[in-house]
Formats: sequence, C-alpha cells, structure tokens
Amino acid sequence: MSFLDRAIKDGYATVTGEDGKEKITYVTSDNHSENYEDPEEKVRAEYWAELIYQYDYPASRIKIEVVIPDRLPNDRADIVVFSDDDCKRPYAVVECKKDGVTDAEFNQAIEQGVGNATWVKLRADYVVIIAGSTRRVLDVTDKFGAFEREENILADLPKSYGKPQEFRFYKGAVNTDGDPAADISIVSREDLISTIKKCHQTLWGGGRLSPPTAFGELCKLIFVKISDEQKARKKGEPYQFQIKTHEPSSKLAERINTLYDEQKVKDPEVFTESIKVDDRVLRTLVSHLESINLNKTDLDVKGVAFEQFMDGFFKGDFGQYFTPRPIIEFAVQMMKPEHDWNVLDPACGSGGFLLHALDYMRTQASEYYDMKTQSVDYYNYWHEFASKHLYGIEINDEIARVAKMNMIVHDDGHTNVISFDALDSIDKMHDHNQGFSKNKFDLILTNPPFGSTINKAEKPYLENYELGNASDAKGKKKARKNQSSEVLFIERIWEFLKPGVGKASMVLPDGILTNSSSQYVRDFILEKFQLLAVISLPQCAFSHFGAGVKASLIFVRKRKVNEKPSDDEAIFMAAPEFIGYDATGRTTESQFPEIIKQFEKFKKDATPFFV
Repeated sequence: MSFLDRAIKDGYATVTGEDGKEKITYVTSDNHSENYEDPEEKVRAEYWAELIYQYDYPASRIKIEVVIPDRLPNDRADIVVFSDDDCKRPYAVVECKKDGVTDAEFNQAIEQGVGNATWVKLRADYVVIIAGSTRRVLDVTDKFGAFEREENILADLPKSYGKPQEFRFYKGAVNTDGDPAADISIVSREDLISTIKKCHQTLWGGGRLSPPTAFGELCKLIFVKISDEQKARKKGEPYQFQIKTHEPSSKLAERINTLYDEQKVKDPEVFTESIKVDDRVLRTLVSHLESINLNKTDLDVKGVAFEQFMDGFFKGDFGQYFTPRPIIEFAVQMMKPEHDWNVLDPACGSGGFLLHALDYMRTQASEYYDMKTQSVDYYNYWHEFASKHLYGIEINDEIARVAKMNMIVHDDGHTNVISFDALDSIDKMHDHNQGFSKNKFDLILTNPPFGSTINKAEKPYLENYELGNASDAKGKKKARKNQSSEVLFIERIWEFLKPGVGKASMVLPDGILTNSSSQYVRDFILEKFQLLAVISLPQCAFSHFGAGVKASLIFVRKRKVNEKPSDDEAIFMAAPEFIGYDATGRTTESQFPEIIKQFEKFKKDATPFFV
C-alpha cells in the first residue's frame, strides 16, 4: 500500500470522480480540492502523504496551496509544513513539479521555493523541490546566505522536526512509522524509463555532449550505482551513491569518482576512461538515480526500460546499432540455443541479440529449476552461460560500452563483449581475447551493418577473404578493390562457426538474395552453408530506426568439411506481413509465432536434412 493509499484509507484525503475526471480533496487541509488528473498534482499528493507517514508530520499541520503573505492571493506555495497546531509558523516549504521537467525548470523551481521560504515571506527553515523521484532539499535558515545553493544542501528533509540526517538512504531501512531512514526502492518500468530519460537529458543538456557520448557517461554512472548497491555493507549503513548533507558538489564528485576508480581496477575491460561530467551535473544525475534499487528491480523491467530508451536513442543516425525486439526474439526462438552452446554476435551493437539469448536461457533455467527452492542451480545454469558462452564484437567503442552496460544491467554477460573490427584478423582478435577463434561457435545471431564499403587501400585484410577476391575468365584469382561489409560478414560468420553443426541467423539486404550481380555471393552461401530458412521481412522492419533497406532473415548451418550441397535439401520460406509493429513503431499483430510453429513442423517432416 502506498503512502497515499494509506492517507485515503485513514480519511486524510479522498479521490472522487470517474476515470479521466478524478479530483483529490485534502480533507485535513480545509477540504482543498484539485484536479487529480494533473501530473503535477499526482507528485504533490504522493509527497504530501509521504510527509505524514515517512516523515512523521501531523496531517493537520500540512497545508496545501498556502497563500504567500506579501503577494497577491493567487500566488501560493504548493505545500507548507507548519511547526505549530495553529499553522502560524512555517517549518518547510515544498515546491512540486511533474516528473521529467528539464533541469532549467527544476532550477527555476528551486529559486521559486527559496523565494517563498525566506524570512521576508514564509520564514521557513527548509525548502524541498520535488519532481518525481528527483529531489533537492535546502536549509534556508539564517545560518546560510540568501544566495547559497551548495553548502546548504541536505540529504533529506528532517524527520519529525529533528536534525537533518547525514544521508537519506541506508541499507535495510524500512519505510514505516518511526523509522528514521529509508532504503532504496525497486521501481516500475515507467519510473525507470523516466529516470533514464531524465539522466540522458541532463547529460545531453541541449548539445553539451553528443547523444552517444552522453549515453556513455550515463553507462559509467549506472555501473557505479549498481556496484555500490552490490557492495557488502551491514544493515543500517548508508549507500555511497547519494547526496550527503552539507556536501558541496565538488566533494560529491570526488566520492563518486573514487567509487568508479575502485571498480575500474576490478573490471578494466568495462570502462577505460574517467567520468567526464561537470560536478554540478554529476550531482543532478545522482539526485535522479539515488533512490532506485537497480540491482533488485526486476530484470524484465530493466530490460524493457533500457530497450525503450534505446529505441528512441538509436533511431536515425544510430539505427544501425539497434535491431527491433520482435526480430531478435524471433531469431532466438527459431534457433533455440542450448545451455552449453557458444553464442556470438560479431556486430552486436547495443547487445540486443546477446541479451535475448541470455533471457532465453533464464527462461530455460526456470523450466528446469525452481527459483525459490533451487535458486543456486537456477542461477548457475544461466550465469554460467552468460559468463562462459556469450560473446559479442562491436567496432564502435562507445556503442560497445553501451552493450557492456546493457549486459551488466541484466546481471552479467559483459566479460566477452569486445570493441574490435570483427572483419580484421581472427588471430589478432584471439590475442585481444582468447575466447575468440575459428570454428568455435555453435550459434551466431547477428544483424551485420549494411551499405558500408571495405576498401583494400584502407583495410589490407580484404584480400584474405575469398569474397574479397574475384576470378577472371580463366579462373585466376584477383583481389577486389572493395567489397560491401555485409558480404564479408557472411564469410566471417562461416569462419567462426563449428563445422557441421554451427548455425547462424543473419539479417541480409534483399539485394544479396535477388540481384544478378550478387550471384557469386549466393553461390558461396549454398556451397558453405545448408540454407535452412529464408524469412522475407516487410519494408517497415527497419524504417522505424532510420534504415529503409528491404531485408530478409536467413537461417543457415555450416557444412562439414567436404560436405557437398544436395539437390534434395529442403528450405523453409515465409514472408510475414505483420511482425509486431508498423513503420511508425506502433504495435501490431505478429505472424512470427505461427512461423516458428510451422518451422518446427517443417523440420520434423524434413528430418534427414536437419542436423
């Protein structure tokens, strides 16, 4: 039960009216009524109830829409907590804003709140600015100057007229009557999406950092946040990733950077650079994130929240790094990875295929083990897969960091995600990380980049590829001057797969499958692979992400050494019209589940040709 639910149950407030026209009445504040459909009102109502039950202030001393004495009657404070029963002596002034306001709007609210709380107006001791989960508490007594906004920051509003706490959040603290502290909380998907968006807006700041750089910095901070949550501490000890009373932003930045540097030493592959954001910006980011328990928030909530955020982030210029969820899920379910398979995405982008392979393994683990009575076996089943069998390669260093962070948020699997040119020498790749070698992988799931050209002058490795060479009329090999990246990825996938049993799902532009000029590529595919299935995707499949190329999903098995194609090999084909979303990104029905069902039936009917 939320604090507001308790307040309504106890008769301090009522919510009336039909859906879309609800009103809230604060019974203990002279029956003052407001439109409960207003997002700002919802923020105010929740915090008003929190003041009663979490902060232990009498409901009769908390007033709504209090007139500012030296202004016109229509200028009011959102909430005022009084220190006396007659409500003559203001103690704290609260300014409420809807969740997701800009930093500029939040700072404007700070000035409004401080202006209302100072001695020439309400003469309060404290001011609270709240916008969803983001809060700022200031001591505005005469101990500090009128323009002080650093030294007078508090971790939280004092409980029951007491002294300010050093920190707001302590491990194991429970939000109950009389408890002087609170623990960080599990959050909903919507709240997590909102928080991530607020963080990115703060970092991006209208152009201070590029979107990928801003997201990279956010990844660092989320990494620190999760590491701090996982750190061993006794019940009642404070977390370090939070605002501290009377601590200027420079000191907070030192504390956060120390936490980050500790983790860099433990896991140098994840992040190699220091945190590069202004101290005051960092403080704002901490205020967005401090109340959330990322570690304990449900994996599906975290996954969908990050995915929805990246859905928007990776549109347009960054669409090449993001494959839509329905396509990824479909590819994974078609291939049905096993617990001991080595799985690779050589163009992993933000890590979508890897994450869904991991989620598939978690689901499989839950089918084999009870999560409560066999929690260790359940955990080890999917965790071993994540740490030992999941691999990713991404050429863009910033996007590789996003993939690693995405894996960390999902509880593991980042160890074997590397920033490297997947088309470069596999021997060089092996030297970088010994997990990468030829003929190793049981399954490759990937959406390789389309349209980029690999030039021999820039990439000497081009001539090492069979598809990087052409043959003249006499059959003599001649190095090509250039080749498209998606063609070279086909050969690289073949090199990575285990002979005879290794399978792959790859997205390819339809031109490779239909253009006469690409016949030699189709010949290579049929010679080196058994073609299991071809799923022609509709035009809208990637248009939502700024890529309008018509594409297909092909599913293949690497042939054994000396295995020759057979004229009797069966190929499953389908062309779904509905794939779960349209060109605008809106949800539609999906024919993918029926295709999977038909593919399973097809495999049984054509058993001799399926390994």
